Amino acid sequence: MAALTQILSALSPPPFIQTEEYDGLEYRYRFFVFRPALFQREAALLAGLLAYVAFFLLGRWSNARKATKWYVRVSISQTRYRLDAHLPILQQQFSRPKNWTQDGYSDFFNFSTGRRNVASLHTIFTLRPRHDFLQWAFQTGRTFVDLQYRPTDDLQLDFKLLAGALSHDFVWAVVSKDELLSIKDDRWDLTFTKTTENPALPSQFSVMSEFADVTEGVFKAFPLTKFLEDPKIAPYFRSLSITDQPRDRPLKPLKPSEREQHVILSLKAPSALHAADTAGIVAAIFPFIDALSKVALRPETKIKLKKVRDEIQKDIKIESERDKKEEALEAKKAAKRKAEEERIAKLSAGDQKKILEKERKRSIRKQQGKLTAKK
Repeated sequence: MAALTQILSALSPPPFIQTEEYDGLEYRYRFFVFRPALFQREAALLAGLLAYVAFFLLGRWSNARKATKWYVRVSISQTRYRLDAHLPILQQQFSRPKNWTQDGYSDFFNFSTGRRNVASLHTIFTLRPRHDFLQWAFQTGRTFVDLQYRPTDDLQLDFKLLAGALSHDFVWAVVSKDELLSIKDDRWDLTFTKTTENPALPSQFSVMSEFADVTEGVFKAFPLTKFLEDPKIAPYFRSLSITDQPRDRPLKPLKPSEREQHVILSLKAPSALHAADTAGIVAAIFPFIDALSKVALRPETKIKLKKVRDEIQKDIKIESERDKKEEALEAKKAAKRKAEEERIAKLSAGDQKKILEKERKRSIRKQQGKLTAKK
């Protein structure tokens, strides 16, 4: 009992001592007295908590507003849509455009289907965590340490193409030069390409293509440079890519049914006030996709493209089989260890001690052998 009393006394806060010399501001109401100067620490903690809550609410509102204003602008009456956002474009192009789906406070998704040449469109907002002060502060602080790190509000329109929409399998992209340092780290498919300058493009863009013939075929099929010259697009454009390969290197060879062709438009999400600035490039993507079936390639280019894919599939198959063998070997070793442990557990205490001593001596000999080898 005495020990419990000592523990409780140690955990209890020290008693409050009222000083008689207080001459600061105070409020009295009957027998209640409030002296603000005695609660400075509590006031600071409360102010910090309120600031954190305000940061969370403001950040959550800001991200939701940015995503929804890009999709559709609502009039003051909240009853009708204005025609300066992207919803009318999607409604015109798709028979089944869906509403936003929100995951947390920084990720927003939209899924649309029902269009010629397009199996589906995934519109994905990945915004900065403005609702989380610690994450936001970490990202902001990192920009001062790592000059290549630039957190952005990312907007991607990922078009999954129907069979026949693309004339041939290839990887090709137009990329803002600001993205060249990091884009191949995030996109395995773009490692197939070589980066070159193209005089037909504005100076802030580069081409990533497997072969020059592919670039010529794309530009002949559709006047893409006309839309990239729009000054409204430059602040937001990150990349536009055509690909028949997955973003991440597959762990096993892809079956014909698993292969997909995509057109991916990557943008910096505009602010809510400038949500309609990207409407031009978004609207242009649809005729661009329709024109891809007209991309003409030379026979030798088609042969080279197929050869590259066959070699990649072969390498992936070799790696996959090697990984399977390693996994099977590890499983065999684990099963052998488990069987040995079960056998030892059934022995007497004396026999177990002998086995443990034998293992200890064997481990010592191994360590001595390693030291001798190093000398």
